[in-house]
Amino acid sequence: MKSLGFFFSLAASLASASAIAIEHDVIPTGASISLPRSEALLPRSSSSTFSRNSAHHKQKDNWGNAVEKDRKKITIRASKNDRDDISDDFLWAIKKANHGGLVHLQKGKKYVIGKKLDLSFLKDVYVKIDGELKFSNDIEYWQANNFYYSFQKSITFWVWGGKDIKIYGSGVINGNGQAWWDGFSGAEILDPNNKYYRPILFLTDNATNVEVNGLHLKDSPCWTNFFVRSNNIVFDDVYISAVSTNASTLPKNTDGFDSLNVDGLTVLNTRVNVGDDCFSPKPNTTNILVRNLWCNGTHGVSMGSIGQYPGVQDYISNAHLENITLLNGENGARLKAWAGPDVGYGFIDNITYKNIHVENTDHPIVLDQCYFNIDAAACAAYPSRVNITNVRFLNVHGTSSGKAGRVVADLTCSPGATCNGIHLEDIDITSPKGGPSQVVCDNIEGDIGVECIPGSEADD
Repeated sequence: MKSLGFFFSLAASLASASAIAIEHDVIPTGASISLPRSEALLPRSSSSTFSRNSAHHKQKDNWGNAVEKDRKKITIRASKNDRDDISDDFLWAIKKANHGGLVHLQKGKKYVIGKKLDLSFLKDVYVKIDGELKFSNDIEYWQANNFYYSFQKSITFWVWGGKDIKIYGSGVINGNGQAWWDGFSGAEILDPNNKYYRPILFLTDNATNVEVNGLHLKDSPCWTNFFVRSNNIVFDDVYISAVSTNASTLPKNTDGFDSLNVDGLTVLNTRVNVGDDCFSPKPNTTNILVRNLWCNGTHGVSMGSIGQYPGVQDYISNAHLENITLLNGENGARLKAWAGPDVGYGFIDNITYKNIHVENTDHPIVLDQCYFNIDAAACAAYPSRVNITNVRFLNVHGTSSGKAGRVVADLTCSPGATCNGIHLEDIDITSPKGGPSQVVCDNIEGDIGVECIPGSEADD
């Protein structure tokens, strides 16, 4: 019979895997694989029996999978400098951690990604980022090597897909956006002649059950998050920022959250400081929950835009947004749809904005159905065909900037669409222009719950 000391010696050799081959795979220089303590303390011949006998005692995550302490942990070497690309090491680690493991990027270390990464194969994987994961700013490479999506000509560094994906920690995902913003200065993402495509910082495609917790998403070149054909996405306790160090260059189009064909999108306890939309689900997004969201300097918490592409029906439905703070922004609570000769149609239905605080906001409540610089003549000739129904604005309070005079809510419905079930309650927004605040409602069916006036009678 072998002694207990033998088993502990064996466990130690298994857990220290930086210089040996595990499962017939050579470990990259500087990488390591650590087994969970419950497995490391037993010989391999006993581990499967132990797992079967003790499985009912182990803690499970929201998806019924192992929690962090019961997962195999993979670490990789850090980058020596901003030109030291560890993309291959990171991809190796993700593959090793797939199906029940954990990749850990350690605190105080930087990990530079300089190659596009296809991470669409995932199943039950944790990625813990306590250090900084930073994308290179090699604009020439990224414009030639990326993942392209035709919707608003979107590109990204990497694609995450699969099922049961948790990305969390105290660290940073850094898009290195300054060089991109400088190069894009003066351009517009929706200009049909634009060829300067900028990567999205985090993108899921065909993903189910994705959790992102605790991270700082910093300086995305373009949108910060874009979820495509995905279900059950949850962000909690995340900080998103895009702040230019060049006073003449704005971090344009750095939306906090965008989505396309998504069922189940939740954002909780999150702060966003960017130069565009704070939260902006795009076509065919449903079952949305936003709670405790703080936005500074943004274009607001929007539904849309939708109805952009000719002949295509879009929708957004079933959204509840509660406890939202909007500071120093262009818009507050906003719904936006396209008009013009070559656009689509659709609907926005069952949306609740509740407990919304605005400060120094140009347009605290706005329904915009002439989105994206459509002039009044074109909008009148080709009105939006996006119906807006069952939208509630409850307990919205604070201050406007006065840019729209005394108008604090502008609900102007397209004559080509139906707008009904629009309800405002407990609206207390003041303008620095003084006097009673004004609510504009044009082409809205039924009583909206507060006194409103036609746009022709509103302050300039």
